[in-house]
Amino acid sequence: MHNVQTLGRHILVEYYNCDQDMLKNPELIEKYMNEAALNAKATIVDSVFHHFNPWGVSGAVIVAESHLTIHTWPEYGFASADFFTCGDIDPWKSFELLEQVLKAEFSESVEIPRGLTAKIRKHSPLELGDMCHKPNEVVGA
Repeated sequence: MHNVQTLGRHILVEYYNCDQDMLKNPELIEKYMNEAALNAKATIVDSVFHHFNPWGVSGAVIVAESHLTIHTWPEYGFASADFFTCGDIDPWKSFELLEQVLKAEFSESVEIPRGLTAKIRKHSPLELGDMCHKPNEVVGA
């Protein structure tokens, strides 16, 4: 077990001027979101996607290491996604694959560290010791 500085990485992404037909196809969006999770070496637990009438898709892929979500606006050629991962899973691998399959001409992104272990320790009444993404036992149990 190794001590970590954060429990997770969260990237927020805006994809611009994407393939509009792709953005309104819930089956393709789900397929590519699942592929994006696998591209990052994440373990898929479940996925749920919804097609809005007349268009647009929202969905989530739940992975053992956290989640990936997407919301599309085909009428604007725009998609917004987030990739939250823990452990050794690299969310940027998901970002890259999705950027390619959506045929985005431009994207913007920001990474936010999640679960800063120093802050968790500071605000916890428990003696936490070394912290890792998936501890073998529950602290304080």
